[in-house]
Amino acid sequence: MSTPTIAETTTPPRTRWAAIIWGLLFAAIATTALWMIADDDRRDAVADGLMALTPTTIVTILLLTVGVLLLVGGAAGLIRRAQRKLVAATPLPAPEVPAPLAE
Repeated sequence: MSTPTIAETTTPPRTRWAAIIWGLLFAAIATTALWMIADDDRRDAVADGLMALTPTTIVTILLLTVGVLLLVGGAAGLIRRAQRKLVAATPLPAPEVPAPLAE
């Protein structure tokens, strides 16, 4: 006599939203940096702008950068939380139990 086996139901893999969001942010930064250094005029304008920064402006830019990083991290956390709530609220289908084999 054989015993019936329970087929495990698997959930599809979760989308890693944090990686997508951070990847988009870093891609945007890299694209902007490449665009700025691709042309001599833009490169000179960036160099002139960096040389004209005051300490107050540098501190302001650093604070804004930290704020953007926290904003992106918070957005990724909120999306992850919503994804987990959605998975928890979705009922799992009942596992299929095969019928016993005829002897």
